[in-house]
Formats: sequence, structure tokens, C-alpha cells
Amino acid sequence: MNILIVGNSGRENAIAYQIYHSESFRKNHSKLFCTYPTPGISLFAESVDIQPSDTIGLVKFCIENKIDYTIVGPEIPLSLGIVNEFEKNNLKIFGPVKEAAEIETSKVFSKKLMEKYNIPTASYKSFDSDNYEECFNFAEKSRFPLVVKADGLAAGKGVVIVNDLEELKNAIKEFTEDKIFGESGCSFVLEEFLNGYELSIFAVTDGEDYVLLPFAQDHKKIGERDTGKNTGGMGAYAPADFLVDDILKEKIKSGIISPVLFALKKENRKYKGCLYCGLMIVENSNGNKSPFVIEFNCRFGDPETQAVLPLLKSDFLALLISSVEGNIRNYIMDIYQDFNCCVVLASGGYPDKYETGKIITGLTDIDTDCLVFHSGTKLVDGNIITNGGRVLSIISKGKSLKEAADKCYLNIGHINFEKMYFRRDIAMKGLLK
Repeated sequence: MNILIVGNSGRENAIAYQIYHSESFRKNHSKLFCTYPTPGISLFAESVDIQPSDTIGLVKFCIENKIDYTIVGPEIPLSLGIVNEFEKNNLKIFGPVKEAAEIETSKVFSKKLMEKYNIPTASYKSFDSDNYEECFNFAEKSRFPLVVKADGLAAGKGVVIVNDLEELKNAIKEFTEDKIFGESGCSFVLEEFLNGYELSIFAVTDGEDYVLLPFAQDHKKIGERDTGKNTGGMGAYAPADFLVDDILKEKIKSGIISPVLFALKKENRKYKGCLYCGLMIVENSNGNKSPFVIEFNCRFGDPETQAVLPLLKSDFLALLISSVEGNIRNYIMDIYQDFNCCVVLASGGYPDKYETGKIITGLTDIDTDCLVFHSGTKLVDGNIITNGGRVLSIISKGKSLKEAADKCYLNIGHINFEKMYFRRDIAMKGLLK
């Protein structure tokens, strides 16, 4: 088989690693390709010098090189309709069509869909640059803190929690006048703040049936103890299944995942691929836990993917193909009984301004059972250097979450680049449970 991966972040490095080690890939004398691979992805895949957003170029490449399946990692190509274009050309591709991907690309669409089909989420109201002053009247009648979310794509950073009216006015100015998220923030959602703990869920689906991967817990804030600005994610651990009992798991399946797949199908937006569900688990005074949707993403999340995929014992490529082919009900998932801790090493200054071009040392000194997935790196004159805000994901496995976290931080001690930054409390929330 010939497989193409579109994208080149830490998520795609994890996908490449897992595909490369899939039995179905190795027994078929397969070849793996990737768009502009990082040095980490290049260990498994040949380079394709075509931008992920160049849908026509990728279609041409797949036809000329007899690509059997294409796997789309990031949201931008999905938002541009890469799946639609591939399917027009009878090319097999993993991911949702543009119309279904709108569940991520528009927060307003997502909230209206959940409202229409009674899927639990925070109460909200949507605004845009033409009527944004009305949100202040809405806020005055609401209880702070409130959450402001950019309607469009913002690389995981388009969420601001405001504690009073003055903070709200500043946030709206940044969204609509300063345009810190470009056009994505010109319309936005204002919603209630939910207290609880977050949970990340991957549902791989063919539009009818789905398979749930091990649950994970992400760490979005730049600072320890969840302080500071939102980022694309500073680390994750998996499985977080111990945060979910059988009753809560059934609420998630029957109250969120199944209804949203039904809703999208009924709206003529049948969803195939990976549906990411970012949930807040809220506990009431009686101790009963209920899940609420914070957001849906139309692809695997980063960095949860780096923590989750190495737990899969069953054939990962076969799972992706079963989604494409529409027979996911026949897939039997098997996972290792271990824990993974993933810590992101970032450039100093991220998620704001940061420098690149810093030489990375120590990558050959880490333990052999520790994984390193590259996000923002490139090879220059024999050196691996930094080339982005989030640079590397370090993943360690253990029989307990503590063992996984301890090994992860021990190995991070071998790696260095100028102004390297990372959170030192990843998985701490899980250890305190």
C-alpha cells in the first residue's frame, strides 16, 4: 500500500509512527509519504513537497503515485474541502467533508447544532462585529466569569476567560478591532463558564458506527496550575479512563457522540474520520457527574494524539481504513494496559513572539522506550533546530501514571535548546485524583 499523510506536526509524527508499526502496513510492503515532514516524521515517511492546503496538487500527486489512502491530520485542509475534492476524483481519504468539518471551523454552527439536537453544552449567545456591543448588555445580566470564543479557526488559542465587564470589553476589542485571530474572531460566542474537569475523547467513525480510543486529559494553558494564555496544548496524559465510570461513559456515548453523528447525518453532513470531543465534566451537589461539550474538532487533537496512539495494541492503519471503507463495526480495538505522559517542549515566549533556529541537543541520549515526536523542527547542516512555537513532544510509558510522568521528566533533562520552556506539572491533575 501507498499511504500519504497530510500535515507535519507532532500529531502527524504520532500518526506516522503508529501507521509504520501497523501490521497491515508492514506486511504489504507499504510506503509512507508526508507533506514537508519534520526530521521526526522523516524516519518513517518520504517527503512530498506540496503544501497541505494545495488540494489540487495533492490530488495530482496521489493519482500519479497510486496512493491508496490519504490521512489528513490538520484542520485547515479539511476546512478547505480536501476530502470533497479527493472523493470527486475517486481517491480514498480519511477525514470529514467540508460541510461536516464545520463542527470545528465555526463555533456558532456547532453551538446551534447542539442546541437544535439537545446535546449538552454551556448556555451561550453569538455576536459579530456588527452587533458586538449587544454582548455587553447580555453580560451584565449574566454571571462572571464568562468565556469568549472566536467563531473560526484560531489554532486552539481563540478562547478567553473574562472575569468582569472591563476584561470582556478588552477581549472583544482584540477580537473584532485588533483582529488578533484575523477574520476568525470577527464573530464570536459568549458562553457561561463551567466548573469541572476537562476530558478529551477521540471517536473514530465511518458516519454510522464508531470506536472510542482511550480517554485523555489535555493541558491548554501555558503556565503551571493552568494559568496564563491558552496554547495549542502543553501536554497530555492517557488513559484518563479512571475519571470516567460506566454511568458517565454511557452519558457521553448516548448523550453526545451518537446524537451529534446522527445530527450531522440528518443535516446532510455525514461525518467520517476522527471526531474530537472536548468535554467538561461537571459534578452537582449530589455527586452526579454530567458531560458538557466545550468544543468539537474535526480531526485528532494535538498533543492528546501523541499520548493516546502509542497505547493502541491493535492495528491503527486498519482502524483508519475501516473508517474510510465504512466497516468500522468490524474493528476490534485492543490497548496496552499502560499509561503515557506527554510533555510539550516549547520555544520561550510561546504562545506570543518566540525565536526559532535554536540547535537542539540530547535527542540521542533519551531512553529507548521513550518517544520523541517532532512539531516545530527542521534539519540544517546536520543539526536539528527549532522551527516553531511547540517544538517537541516527549512521551514516556509506565505501569502507573506516576511512573510515566517521572520517566518523562527524567528524559526531558537530557534535552536542551536555548530558551526551552515546558510545564512541570503535566499529569499532576491525574495523580491527585
